[in-house]
Amino acid sequence: MLRNMATGKVVFEPPQEYEVIQELLTNLEQYINEPNDIDPLVNMAIIHYQFESIHPFYDGNGRTGRIVNILYLILKELLDIPILYLSSYVIRHKADYYRLLQEVRTKDNWEEWILYMLDGVEQTSLATIELVNGIHSLMGETKDKIKSELPKIYSKDLVEILFMHPYTKIEFLMNSMDLYRDTASKYLRELEDVGILESIKIGRSKFFVNIELFNILKKGI
Repeated sequence: MLRNMATGKVVFEPPQEYEVIQELLTNLEQYINEPNDIDPLVNMAIIHYQFESIHPFYDGNGRTGRIVNILYLILKELLDIPILYLSSYVIRHKADYYRLLQEVRTKDNWEEWILYMLDGVEQTSLATIELVNGIHSLMGETKDKIKSELPKIYSKDLVEILFMHPYTKIEFLMNSMDLYRDTASKYLRELEDVGILESIKIGRSKFFVNIELFNILKKGI
């Protein structure tokens, strides 16, 4: 149920009956999978609107709808991997998002809704390219730093492990590089000494955060 935040008035109530929701989702599934002549990005906007209007779950419909966006673009071979997240764009323009969803229902305003979604794809794509390029550059700089300052522990596998996640654990090195625990711990301490990692303890677990990678990801959110 969607309410006007100022007045509290209900402006949209999604279908409530199980049979109706099932029928609408079946229709949406068919639309997603049956070929048509509409550009896939426009189709994505239509699919997202329809899913959010069905609103089939008690919670998480927005997140699920944005995941459906990604999966659809992969299905249509516009993405190879799921790296186009529209969440930050929607959050920044939340008022427009809800206004335009409602205007499709009340005014048949498809054009502005589709343009909004296309703008989101463009802005998010550019930001994602910048993020990926930043991570790639940092990976090269980290590789050079380890080669220069810690040549005895340098390996391609080690650098890749440091960039698999924003943090590393001793077990990651043990499992991926077949190291003893003491050796893996020594490597991580040396990486911390030269400023690549920073250790934090959460409960009984110790994590080694890739500081610059974490900062890049945080900036890109």
